[in-house]
Amino acid sequence: MSAEPLAIVPTLTETDRLPPTIVAGVEPAANLDDLDQFLARYVAFPNLEARHATTLWTVHCHAIDAFESTPRLALLSPEKGSGKTRTLEVLGLVVPVAMHAVNMSAAALYRVVADKQPTLLLDEADTYLGPHVAKNHEDLRALINAGHRRGATVYRGEVSGKAVKVVEFPAFSPCALSGLGALPDTILDRSILIAMRRRAPDEDVEPFRERLVRPEADALRDRLAAWGAANLDTLTDAWPTMPDGIIDRAADVWEPLLAVADAVGGHWPERARHAAITLNAARQQRDPSLGVQLLADCRRIYTERGVDRLPTEALIEALIALDESPWGYLRGKPIDARGLAYRLRKYDVRPGDHRFDDRTRKGYRAEDYYDAWARYLPPDSDVALVAHPQRQKGGSNDVASTEAEVGAYLHRHNEEAHPSTSQQGQQGQQGQQACSPPLLDSDDPNPV
Repeated sequence: MSAEPLAIVPTLTETDRLPPTIVAGVEPAANLDDLDQFLARYVAFPNLEARHATTLWTVHCHAIDAFESTPRLALLSPEKGSGKTRTLEVLGLVVPVAMHAVNMSAAALYRVVADKQPTLLLDEADTYLGPHVAKNHEDLRALINAGHRRGATVYRGEVSGKAVKVVEFPAFSPCALSGLGALPDTILDRSILIAMRRRAPDEDVEPFRERLVRPEADALRDRLAAWGAANLDTLTDAWPTMPDGIIDRAADVWEPLLAVADAVGGHWPERARHAAITLNAARQQRDPSLGVQLLADCRRIYTERGVDRLPTEALIEALIALDESPWGYLRGKPIDARGLAYRLRKYDVRPGDHRFDDRTRKGYRAEDYYDAWARYLPPDSDVALVAHPQRQKGGSNDVASTEAEVGAYLHRHNEEAHPSTSQQGQQGQQGQQACSPPLLDSDDPNPV
């Protein structure tokens, strides 16, 4: 990778490492409430859960030494002017050792992370980590991926005179990224995804002027740092209870934030788990792989028809007929029997000779999918959220064509599960409105 200049807002000083003044007489929950309202004044978040998650992420940065992993905060939007850069600017005032960086070389970033363990604030990340350019910046992506886990290091060869020696660079450091479109799956899997959007005419925020805001932000940052230092042992020993559906990688991502919420107490444990469920569900439905979407669509077809098996031809016809499905136009033509078998084979689902009416034909039994459905899809009642959401109203399909409708459904669903949290109001409204890009099957060499 070619060396490129590193643009850094100069906030790295030795004073950033000095212990802050302890502010006595302040309830822990008040610290988070003040931070939450501070963020709300300058950023129109897409929903309340996104703001709460950002608040908790900010606090976890002040106790980074207590955690085994640190989630990335991914601020993504389909268009410019959606508040991503402003969010990073505001965060830069309240996180420890903030480092704003754009257009960087990996070599420079390795050294800064090893020396300072800063909170990385990476703007315009799509220009060097997006799907179309990530291969040109593998060193940088490796550092961001590795830095998710404590103890992770990256190794590079350095020339010293006539010799080349291998140098080890610690990579563990909190990181927030903003960008247009998408980021590589390896980064998003380690991230809390905040789907930013342009501010609506009725969503008001205060003008942000750093010189005017900094005194208040400095005092708030010092309070957060004092709380983090005082509760380091408590957070190190914490084993927060995960809400239903938050497992594996998602549990790694949310564990530090839930630990912070539990240590703070008050309404924050409930807020944190509500945010985890809502944002994790939204992330799963935002950009499913073709394979997961195929499993979800097949389950919907079998369920709606009330059958235990379908001939291959009938299943393909039903897949193509689904509104907003990609199966009618994959690389310019509809999916066929060979392509269907190729995609399902990855999940150990294979066609067989089965009895249909009075003759034997090739097809798929519902029981052949059971294991894959249990492993890769949410509970049956939420399957519509995985692919193109469809819900039945009055006997006809009502297709949710945008993420806004999905966000509204998720919000209503979570209001029923957590009525007290839903009454706290919104900074911004339901999910982000965006059109999904054409689905590309990058690991499929031939079949349609």
